[in-house]
Amino acid sequence: MFTKINSMGLAGMEAFEVAVETDLSMGMPSFDVVGLPDAGVKESRDRVRSAMSNCQYEFPCNKIVINLAPAHIKKVGPIYDLPIFMGILTASGQLNIPLDKKAFIGELSLKGEVRAVAGVLPMLLCAKEAGYEEVYVPAANAYEGGIVKDLKVYGVENIPQLIAHLQGVSLMEPVPETDLSAIAASSAHLDFADVMGQAEAKRALEIAAAGGHNVLLVGPPGSGKSMLAKRIPSILPPMTQEEMLQTTKLYSIAGMLSAEKPVISARPFRHPHHTVSPAGLTGGGSIPRPGEISLAHNGVLFLDEFPEFSRNSLEILRQPIEDHQVTISRVAASYSYPCSFMLVCAMNPCPCGFYGHSTRHCSCTPQAVNKYLSRISGPILDRLDLHVEVMPSEFDQLSQNKKAESSASIKQRVDRAREVQNKRFAGTNITCNANITTDRLAEFCPLSTKAKLVFKASFEKLGLSARAYDRLLKVARTIADLDGSEVIEAGHISEAVQYRSMDRKYWHAE
Repeated sequence: MFTKINSMGLAGMEAFEVAVETDLSMGMPSFDVVGLPDAGVKESRDRVRSAMSNCQYEFPCNKIVINLAPAHIKKVGPIYDLPIFMGILTASGQLNIPLDKKAFIGELSLKGEVRAVAGVLPMLLCAKEAGYEEVYVPAANAYEGGIVKDLKVYGVENIPQLIAHLQGVSLMEPVPETDLSAIAASSAHLDFADVMGQAEAKRALEIAAAGGHNVLLVGPPGSGKSMLAKRIPSILPPMTQEEMLQTTKLYSIAGMLSAEKPVISARPFRHPHHTVSPAGLTGGGSIPRPGEISLAHNGVLFLDEFPEFSRNSLEILRQPIEDHQVTISRVAASYSYPCSFMLVCAMNPCPCGFYGHSTRHCSCTPQAVNKYLSRISGPILDRLDLHVEVMPSEFDQLSQNKKAESSASIKQRVDRAREVQNKRFAGTNITCNANITTDRLAEFCPLSTKAKLVFKASFEKLGLSARAYDRLLKVARTIADLDGSEVIEAGHISEAVQYRSMDRKYWHAE
């Protein structure tokens, strides 16, 4: 007898429909799974057989063939245990219920319990688009179903519970819908009010947050680079519903959601250690999963001790920074994950940390300084829009009792600048100044006559690349937005240029 059970699959960020076709025929007892399954899918045979026996169902002594269609796409993981179980149960006549508009996702234990799997949210969104009315997922993943509107999602704990519901004996309640618009981002951020002094660095970070620009913080140990970087999320604009959904999908695929935090409502702040591998940053594995740069999507990726990261790890960032997407290629397929993030890097100016310090002596030779700084290549440096010098605060600044300007106050200015950008870029794919495409720079970044002269002189004096030219212009656009000016003036260019001065000061140590 032949039956078909609906399920879903996942390839990178994209989910797809899977038809689990079951055929029971006469012949030597066997159990084969076809349709390009990986080892995890093939192991379903033993889990399903044991679960069926332990749930008091009869495992048929037939030739069993399970086909996972479409057969040209590789199927990975144990998510097909539950639909395979349901296929055998219906094909053997032990369950006679129409399941056409229902889909099943989940791993089975040998006892018949339904265990959590990764990537449920994108599969549920695909199921909704495909027209399914009900989807049955592990109870541990049920909270992800609340995000998907107009789809009944049921959380299943075990096989007896599922069968009782399908037969109408004991009905389960679908997961209630989650209103993304009513979800407030966590306010448990560190506050800039606790950072004394550092007015110049705070101004630079305000500009970076307002335009979504990448930042490099350079300064001696203990000057407050990490302290400043960790407070950046407190001044970033709130996430839109679309951004929440995108980021939550990534965390679902990575298996990093929980019932306590079913939606990523606050912008991510990822802080990988400098020993992270290139695969740890971009994602990878036999079954590719999102890496740190994708987990920072719509948020901040903070790389402390920047030169200590391996050269391969740093160079691998170049294309994702430009394209806002990372592609992981494997023999069977390529997987792409979004990675639109704000890159914040912090580093010492030399191995000992005190090169250029006003009071501390640097013990490094010029050769040692140049060798240390050469770990950061020119192409990577070009992609960092603002280079900020962070010097230690003075005693008088640290000892004052008055609080510094709060994150809430800075955020108001950032939000106003982002509102200006939202109106400017309405109807385009551009989300902030940092993402202005080269062909639209002239349209969105008009310069006054004096500003053009200042820009030309600065460009020639600093010897900037074409990429640095574009990025400097975008930073000036953000400064003008914070100033409430539609046209970029000379003062805006001058302030933007000062954030490229470290090209000259540090990268040419003598």
